[in-house]
Amino acid sequence: MKRTTLSIAICLAAMTGYGQTQDSIMFRRISDEILLHGTCYENLRVLCKTVGHRLSGTPAAAKAVTWGEKAMKEAGADKVWLQKVNVPYWYRGKESLELRLNGSYKKVPALSLGNSEGTGGKPMEAQVVMVGSFDEYKALPEKDVKGKIVFFNYRFRQDFVNSFDGYGDAVAYRWNSPNVAAKRGAAGVIIRSMSTGMDDHPHTGSMHYEDSLAVKLPEMAIGNETADALEAACKKGAVSARMTSECHMMKDMVPSFNVIGEIKGTEQPERIITVGGHLDSWDVGEGAHDDGAGCVQSIEVIRALKAIGYRPRYTIRAVLFMNEENGNKGGHAYADSAVARKEQHVVAFESDAGGFSPRGIGLEMSEAKKNHIRQYKHLFLPYNVYDFDHEEGGVDISPLYHKHKVPMAGLMPDSQRYFDVHHTPNDVFEQVNHRELKLGAAVMAQFVYLVCEHGLE
Repeated sequence: MKRTTLSIAICLAAMTGYGQTQDSIMFRRISDEILLHGTCYENLRVLCKTVGHRLSGTPAAAKAVTWGEKAMKEAGADKVWLQKVNVPYWYRGKESLELRLNGSYKKVPALSLGNSEGTGGKPMEAQVVMVGSFDEYKALPEKDVKGKIVFFNYRFRQDFVNSFDGYGDAVAYRWNSPNVAAKRGAAGVIIRSMSTGMDDHPHTGSMHYEDSLAVKLPEMAIGNETADALEAACKKGAVSARMTSECHMMKDMVPSFNVIGEIKGTEQPERIITVGGHLDSWDVGEGAHDDGAGCVQSIEVIRALKAIGYRPRYTIRAVLFMNEENGNKGGHAYADSAVARKEQHVVAFESDAGGFSPRGIGLEMSEAKKNHIRQYKHLFLPYNVYDFDHEEGGVDISPLYHKHKVPMAGLMPDSQRYFDVHHTPNDVFEQVNHRELKLGAAVMAQFVYLVCEHGLE
């Protein structure tokens, strides 16, 4: 009995070791294919340089859909199709911000916040009142803020090692400042950008108006250098600002599309693994890191797995979502379709944190599923991917999670430089390193392979 038990144990150990070796070999094949022959960097160049920025509803966004469909077919997807999505169209138009810091007005770099209403194209001039937080603003007498332009000088905290924690802490000042200011009679809002950068690049991004508001205040963001100068001037005495902007939300929705490509599963094709990024971007820069990188990495998953001859058990789908930045209509359309069709999604995996070196995979799923993935952590360590402890998914795939109970995962690149370029004119192709981008694509493909082979249970 002892000898039989020992023989069984040896066989099981050998089988386990063989399986791990096979997985390691496959991880290496995926990595080699993408690092040596990957097309994601060239795809990103074409997207950025021939399409450029691509705000939902614009002709550039429509051009990006055509690019995405072609790229997906060239990657070798078994099937490629467009999923209709009606999206909002926010128009920026001409804009300027002038500050009177030393007796005369001087134009400074500034960007209106996405979805905001402007000044109707006419200059609006008012005194600036500076506050460091919402609480500080609420403590001021109403007479001190009524008719003023409020400068919310809340700094992106530098003490968070993961810069996404700093973004999460600060982003309420972009999203909600006009609502807070309007309730006490302010005339407009300026915010310090959601930025880690030691530069003067203003950052745009989405904001929203509460339905109950009678007045929709204009909101502009300034870069850190201008914010520092405005802060110093406000501490010395009275400062005025002149805001001019044509921005507004168009009345009608615009037809657009998600771009979808897939490899059909060989054993359980009804079970689906989704990988994706969002095709739209803000209307400044080229949307290279946010989120051209995630789009080309998702296409690369399809291309690389086909190139190495891998035959997945499950169907693998790459989705280029439309309208993540200011509405998430693409994410909801995809989830609603999955629910209506009663599709079986095993997991949804998103890349929307930049094309920098991968450091981890966030997991938003049950503890049992998390632990199942974590037992294979050693396979990712040779690729410098070690963090599987954060909960992370993505805006585009979140409707799948909430409406369809689909487990989520999110690629976690090194975050230190992301909020230097995020939502700025500086988010261009030249800011992306080809090796870092390819490594992120490799990790996505490795994760997809792992789930195909070992499931989530």
